[in-house]
Amino acid sequence: MDLFLQVVMVGSGVLMTVSILLQQRGASLGAGFGSSGELFTSRRGIDKNLFEFTIIMAVLFVLSILASLFIPSLGA
Repeated sequence: MDLFLQVVMVGSGVLMTVSILLQQRGASLGAGFGSSGELFTSRRGIDKNLFEFTIIMAVLFVLSILASLFIPSLGA
């Protein structure tokens, strides 16, 4: 169980970091590749999916940390 929680913690942490770095503040994802930087008030397409994925990874990361604190270690 400890190994599973550690894998979930590291995996969700890495995926969350990557998804945060892929997001651009104040611009849509297309603006990073040279298209015009039009301003939209809501997230659309892949930006919205990336934003939601980041939230899911953050929640999974926090829950795995809390689970590792409250579940007693099998080896100890």
